[in-house]
Amino acid sequence: MIRVAGHFGELMQGCIGPSGPVALITLPCPVLGVVARHQPGVGLIIDDSDQGLLSLDHAQRFLKTLGLSLSGQIDIHAEMPVGGGAGASTAALVALARLAGYHGEAHALAAACIASEGASDPLMFASPEQHLWASRLGQTLAALPPLPRFEVIGGFYGPPQRTDAKDSTFPDIAPLLPDWVAAAQSSDLPALAALASQSAKLTLRMRRAHSDPTAAVAHQLGALGHVIAHTGSARGFIFRPGTVPAGAKAMLQDAGLHGVVQFLSGGAQ
Repeated sequence: MIRVAGHFGELMQGCIGPSGPVALITLPCPVLGVVARHQPGVGLIIDDSDQGLLSLDHAQRFLKTLGLSLSGQIDIHAEMPVGGGAGASTAALVALARLAGYHGEAHALAAACIASEGASDPLMFASPEQHLWASRLGQTLAALPPLPRFEVIGGFYGPPQRTDAKDSTFPDIAPLLPDWVAAAQSSDLPALAALASQSAKLTLRMRRAHSDPTAAVAHQLGALGHVIAHTGSARGFIFRPGTVPAGAKAMLQDAGLHGVVQFLSGGAQ
């Protein structure tokens, strides 16, 4: 069995400069992932429980790109909604590659994911949040400092929205990046949370998502800040560890969020 952890939206996402590449800083989420199991046999069968996660043709083309092959039945299941902005597509491909015995370089695996889908989350790396990740190029634009420990509670708002690799409707986040690096170096969680909130607000404003409740819910909860899936339905709220208020899950559900999860991220894993 292989399990690949997903993410929960992005701490930051946007263009690097007015005409630069789309890049992101992902939010690792250990409690949501993709699980894949292999039963040896003749031919290849993909069973994804009708999640629309991975077709047989898609799997075969992806493995061929890596110079790998696999036979038998692959049972694959996403613990998150497909199109939720939690990395189901990338995690499924990474799990498939590992089932087939891939032990190569992470950037090469990312390149295969991008050749397959046009975009990739950095889930093939041990510390994905430490990459300023060009998701359509498969490149690490900058190595980032580690993050302090923090806690997130969140859920999914609205319908699924699968990533369109041709979509470049993102704000310029280049001005925010020096502040992000400085805040991470000093383990300044409130500053990091505020920057994540600013990135979320910029994207929602650009997409004219005026009815999105995330910022209002963050204020009601007393969160340090909030995150969104910049393409997808994940919405999360950042707290110091152990300070998520009682009743937060009910408040999120009342605001229309479903599939509520709570997890720790950053710090020593």
